[in-house]
Amino acid sequence: EDWSTHVYTKPYVDNVEQGRIDFGNFNELSDVTADRLIGLLSDEIPDIDVVIINQQVMSGIHTPYFRNKLVEVIQRFPDKIFITDSRNYNEVYDGSYRKMNDLEAARLIGLEKEHDDVVLYSEVKEAALTLFKRFGKPLFVTRGSRGSIVVDEKGVSDIHGLMILARVDTVGAGDSYLAGAAATLAAGYSLHTAAEIGSYVAGVTVQKLFQTGTASPEEIIRIGTDPDLIYNVELAEDARRARYWKDSEIEIVKEWTEPLKIKHAIFDHDGTISTLREGWEQIMIPMMMKAILGIHYKDADESLYHKVHEHVMEFVDKTTGIQTLVQMQGLVELVREFGLVPEDQILDEFGYKEIYNQELLTMVRVREAKLTRSELSVEDYTLKNAVLLLEKLYNAGVILYLASGTDEEDVKNEARILGYDHLFKGGIHGAVGDVTKEAKKIVIDRILDTIGESNTAQLATFGDGPVEIRETRKRGGATIGVASDEMKRHSLNESKRSRLIKAGADIVVPDFSQLPKLLKLLNVQE
Repeated sequence: EDWSTHVYTKPYVDNVEQGRIDFGNFNELSDVTADRLIGLLSDEIPDIDVVIINQQVMSGIHTPYFRNKLVEVIQRFPDKIFITDSRNYNEVYDGSYRKMNDLEAARLIGLEKEHDDVVLYSEVKEAALTLFKRFGKPLFVTRGSRGSIVVDEKGVSDIHGLMILARVDTVGAGDSYLAGAAATLAAGYSLHTAAEIGSYVAGVTVQKLFQTGTASPEEIIRIGTDPDLIYNVELAEDARRARYWKDSEIEIVKEWTEPLKIKHAIFDHDGTISTLREGWEQIMIPMMMKAILGIHYKDADESLYHKVHEHVMEFVDKTTGIQTLVQMQGLVELVREFGLVPEDQILDEFGYKEIYNQELLTMVRVREAKLTRSELSVEDYTLKNAVLLLEKLYNAGVILYLASGTDEEDVKNEARILGYDHLFKGGIHGAVGDVTKEAKKIVIDRILDTIGESNTAQLATFGDGPVEIRETRKRGGATIGVASDEMKRHSLNESKRSRLIKAGADIVVPDFSQLPKLLKLLNVQE
C-alpha cells in the first residue's frame, strides 16, 4: 500500500541512450515495515555468508530509522560479511565492506571531481588507503576499463582491466562486479580473487547490449580461463610519463630484473619488419563501411555515415594484429547489428575476407612488382634496420620465428620477396583459415613446450600489434613493442605505443635505428 516498486529504464533511440525513466523514487519506508525487514534479516543471517547492502535512490528503504537498525544488525554479527554499495550513505554502515567506483572514492576524501573527470591511479590509491583507515574494513574500488583495486590489512592490490574487442554497454557493470565479488567471498576465497571474479562477471555482462545482462557460470569460466588484460593505462595514455633507457628512444615500461638470455625470438611481420602492406587500414575501413551500409553507402545521411565510421574505426583499432578472418567475423556482427542489409545478402566471414584480400593484394602486388624490377629496394619496404636486426640475432644463434595474422602462404611469399625468409629457422607461420588456430599463440606454446615454462627468459617477442605482445606477456616472455610509423618506416606512432603498453609491452621502440643500444639492452652479443 502506497509503495511503488523501484524500477528505472534506459530508453534507446537508434542505439543512443536517452534520459532515464524512473518509477518509485519517492517511496518512504515506515518504521513498522523497517522493523519487520530487520527482523526477517536477523533471523536469516546465521545461515547467510554475505549480505549486500545496496542503495541507489535517496528515498526508499534507507530511511534514517532503517539505517540505524541495520547498523545494529551489522554490529551484532561481526563475523558475517556485509558489503555496502551506496550512492549516498557510504559513511553510515560501520562494520561493512565497501564497494564503490573511483569517482565516489575520490569525493569521499574531499577531492573535487566532476562526473566525467579521470581519477588517476595515485588518487584512487590514496582514497582507498584513506577510506580503509577510516572504515577499518576491506574496500573494493572499481575503475571501469582500467580495472579495480582492493585494500585490506595486507595493503593495496591491483586487478587489471579486461581488453574486450566487442562493443560494450557498461550499464550494470558495477552491480555485476559486486555480485561476482560477493559470491566469491561467500565461497571463502580471498579479497583479490573476489575482485578478479567480479571483473570477469562484469566483462561478460557489458558485452550484452541494451539489456540487463546476466552471466552464466560457463560464460564466466570462458572469459576467466584466458583473460586479455590491460596494463599500465596511465602511462599508455600519457606519453609525458615515459622513461627512456640511457639517452635513447627505447622506452622502458617494465624493467627486467635479470639480463635476458634470448634463444628464441618471435617476430610479427606487417608493421614490425615489412611495410609491404602499409595502408591496409585504408582498405579495410571503407570496405567494412560498404558492407555495413549496403545499398545505402552513397545516400546515407551524414549522421548515420559518421556513426558507422566511428564504430568501424574503433573496431579496427581494437583488432589490429589478430587474424583477418576473426576481424571479418566481427564485421558480420556489425552488419547484423546495424540492420541495413537484408539477412539473405549478408556474407559470412570468408566472403568478406575474399573482398578485402582482393583489394589489399592488388596494392601489394604492385609493390612487389616494383621490387622485382629494382625500381624500389628492400629498404623501401622494411622498417629501419629491421633486416639488420634479424641478421644480428641469427648470427648470435637465436632461433627466429615469423608469426602473422596474414594468410600463411602470403607471409611466406612476402618474406621470400623481401629476402629474409631463410633467417627464420623456427618457421614462418600465418593464418590457415581456421579462427581457432591463432598462429602467434601456437608458436609461443610450441616454443614453451620445447624449452619448458621455467625458461621463459629465453623467449622474446617483437611486434607492433597487441596480440603477440599480450600472449607473450601471459606466458612470461620478454615483450618488445614496435610502435612504428609504417609510412615513414621510422619514428614513433603514438597510437601504437598506447596499444602496445596496454597489451603488456616491457619496452617500446619506434623502429630499430638505435640497433646497437637495443642489442645491448637485450643482452645480445654482436
